[in-house]
Amino acid sequence: MESKTLVLGVIGSDVHAVGNKILEIAFREAGFTVVNLGVLVSQKEFVEAAVETNADAIMVSSLYGHGEIDVRGLREALIEAGIGDILMYVGGYLVVGSQDWADVETKFKQLGFDRVYPPSTLPEDVIPTLKSDLGM
Repeated sequence: MESKTLVLGVIGSDVHAVGNKILEIAFREAGFTVVNLGVLVSQKEFVEAAVETNADAIMVSSLYGHGEIDVRGLREALIEAGIGDILMYVGGYLVVGSQDWADVETKFKQLGFDRVYPPSTLPEDVIPTLKSDLGM
């Protein structure tokens, strides 16, 4: 079975590198090809990397609370680039302050994300769903 390609990165002005590295290792060990863009990643970099690598999914993380601002328009940018149907996952501390998780999840799904994960989600909680979503 061919490996599925994930573009992984921490969006915006966020420099939380440790979780990003943990995700990279976990996804690789689960059999994915991982293109890790690291931290401080712009929407443009996510789009370009997904196009260049013919990625199957984009994995966005944000831990500094400004994810909602940073991801706004990402789905539209992917549509414009001709890959509007790519799977998009997001996780982390996505908003400032304590907000009801159901509201946060709804907000990010409205922004075009297929799956939205709360803080402290472990890779093993994501991998089975990701494999299922990608038909693996």
